[in-house]
Amino acid sequence: MAGHSKWANIQHRKGRQDEKRGKVWTRVIREITVAARQGGADLAMNPRLRLAVDKAKAVNMPADTVKKNIDKATGNLEGVSYEEIRYEGYGIGGAAIIVDCMTDNRVRTVAEVRHAFSKYGGNMGTEGSVAFQFKHCGQFVFAPGTNEDKVMEVALDAGADDVLTDADGAIEVLCAVPQFEAVQAALEAAGLKAEIAEVTMRAENTIELAGDDAQRMQKLLDIIEDLDDVQDLFHNAEIAA
Repeated sequence: MAGHSKWANIQHRKGRQDEKRGKVWTRVIREITVAARQGGADLAMNPRLRLAVDKAKAVNMPADTVKKNIDKATGNLEGVSYEEIRYEGYGIGGAAIIVDCMTDNRVRTVAEVRHAFSKYGGNMGTEGSVAFQFKHCGQFVFAPGTNEDKVMEVALDAGADDVLTDADGAIEVLCAVPQFEAVQAALEAAGLKAEIAEVTMRAENTIELAGDDAQRMQKLLDIIEDLDDVQDLFHNAEIAA
């Protein structure tokens, strides 16, 4: 059941991203801006920027849009200054939620996030209140039916930490953040295309929600995700379809 829920959740998230292409572009631009400002414009020397540019390519962002935002971030063009903030809290049934934001107005952002939690059945927590339930890592998820032996051989040879198979046959590869690019390159060179390939906060344990609780949790997550300043949203709920 958990495996099925995980794959269903991934497909749901991808569907929402496709529906909200404009918002996805905004998030990618913010990530490019912060990555370039912190690590410089040289892709060869800035792993975070390389990942951001890869995300931009994945959502078909024009190269000149990418370059313009790198130039803004590194001082060649006038741009907005963003700061990164993380909020933590609890959703329905005690499910843990992490909300990563990029904002030019901290006061506005915290007010909006707190309001979303309180209005839709959650509780905003203090710093560190739920982050310990997640692992910062690289994650690749392959669709059911992918050659498990091939994924395992290639991933482990490239430095991955673990390869897991869910109940429905989806395959998950986990690696340390510094190994993400090496593992990704090896998998792609072997012709293995992941449905999800990202550096993420992966829940160590999950809470299964069904019925009304599942609907309420999904509503809370949707409301938070729709906030303008929200960049990434992580949770440990397995929401029944």
